[in-house]
Amino acid sequence: MIGPEVSNAPDVPIRFGIVLLPNFTLTAFSGFVDLLRLASDEGDMSRPVRCSWTVVGENVLPVRASCGIQVSPWETFEKAQPFDYVVVVGGLLHSGPTASEATIGFIRRAAESSATVVGICTGIFALMRADIMAGYRTCVNWYHYWDLLERFPQATEASLVADRLFVIDRCRITCAGGSASIDVAAAILLRHFDAGIVQKALRILLVDDPQKGNAPQPQPLSSKPAVNPTIRKAIQLMEQYIAKPLTLFDLAQRLDISVHQLERMFQAEVGAPPVAYARQMRMRMAAWLLTGSEKTLADIADSCGFSDASHLSREFKK
Repeated sequence: MIGPEVSNAPDVPIRFGIVLLPNFTLTAFSGFVDLLRLASDEGDMSRPVRCSWTVVGENVLPVRASCGIQVSPWETFEKAQPFDYVVVVGGLLHSGPTASEATIGFIRRAAESSATVVGICTGIFALMRADIMAGYRTCVNWYHYWDLLERFPQATEASLVADRLFVIDRCRITCAGGSASIDVAAAILLRHFDAGIVQKALRILLVDDPQKGNAPQPQPLSSKPAVNPTIRKAIQLMEQYIAKPLTLFDLAQRLDISVHQLERMFQAEVGAPPVAYARQMRMRMAAWLLTGSEKTLADIADSCGFSDASHLSREFKK
């Protein structure tokens, strides 16, 4: 006879305080908190039995996600009880306000306590502003690697990890964001609960197995961005259309400049003509896919803008 399911709840739930920064990424927040919810209780009750989670903020005014959805904090920083984990979720860097001084102060106080501080997506920028990452390895999304070095020149390249999903370094945990927030939540919960509990929650979310922290991010590290805003936009367009490259004429037209201007500005900014730069970008992407994925050569050629596998092979030989 099969008996009732035995609860593995701790005497005191693991306490998570979640800080949402302006223009936070909804996927990163929802993925993290949904795994907490599903692992916290048996069945589909969503009770905070094994762990509890509270959205905290400077006030209880709604915080807007990058997609426009708004979430109101449940408690203010002053009224919140101590947490075992303080999770800071970021999002857009270049739109709207950044983390307030009250938020930065709360993060500092959390770091001074016994709490583990978790930065997800660009939440790590707030951790850097709070000056709590000295001596810790920091995971950053490859897309924001140069943004972080530009804003925080005191950060050393040796301490930054831009090719992994997340990094756990003692009482600091940093995550590249997106769906990797589910993976880092699983890694945290496995510190406290049986693996079967976490696996069950993952299966409900239709996730087979959580990715390890050393799993590669799904894009290679970008080359250093250009300073000139026109060339920066040109490079972004090249990245966006890497599978079906734009012609030089189409690229110049989208930038509202002539082909001659584009070639001259590109040579002055990056030291190479735009066609050669775009080819190098596609080759970097292809090389990364060859070493970091299980795609066939034909699929890699197609996704990187080469006509076929033979074309890609010829370019590699060059």
